[in-house]
Amino acid sequence: MIFEEIIQQLRSMADAKNVEGMARFGISSVGTLGVSMPKIRSVAKSLKKELSEDIRHTMSVELWDSGIHEARILSSLIDVPALLDKTEAERRINEIDSWDVCDQFCSALLEKTEYAYEYAFELTERKEEFPKRVGFVLIAIISVHDKKADDSVLEAFFPIILRELDDDRNFVRKAVNWSLRQIGKRNAALNKKALALAEDILKTESSKTAKWIARDAIRDMTSNITIEKFARAERKKFK
Repeated sequence: MIFEEIIQQLRSMADAKNVEGMARFGISSVGTLGVSMPKIRSVAKSLKKELSEDIRHTMSVELWDSGIHEARILSSLIDVPALLDKTEAERRINEIDSWDVCDQFCSALLEKTEYAYEYAFELTERKEEFPKRVGFVLIAIISVHDKKADDSVLEAFFPIILRELDDDRNFVRKAVNWSLRQIGKRNAALNKKALALAEDILKTESSKTAKWIARDAIRDMTSNITIEKFARAERKKFK
């Protein structure tokens, strides 16, 4: 009964105007209710307080299988990483059809599994657009969230980024760009190496897509916000 109640709650928050707005950002209107992320997060917060981990995982599977856009996002927000086996993860990866569902799945759930790094390498080799995006989104999120990762661990992603620079599919190229930017904003040392990589791309006879990825990454990695972030980190060393 809980499943039907959750779906009904999501439907009660539906907003047709939001669906139109989401479509302008490349989100399909098929199966989309137009529920805002703050509202979805609020529902997730309540469910995580009320339900046990086992029930949340079971509910996550049911929500995903509903095919409703917002239910799939909620599915990732309430699931338990330790209970998500690779078979179920692979099934969801193959069914992703929207960039926001992809990104929430990665940041809220997949990145917290024990096989996140393994998937970051594996999925970036996939031919399908969204599974490949999942791989690069994982790289971007790992670069931010895994505070214990040594620089050399993140540098290992550079060859993967170089390998996929020419994939001009929108959701792939943006994810490749995102992964390079996040590695480059991790710390000053990685920033220097990521900038050198991006500048080398511009010096070679690269594709239009590769040059866009490099130029946009350089812009972000040399922004005032990024520079100030490194300056603050440097000041903390002497406190």
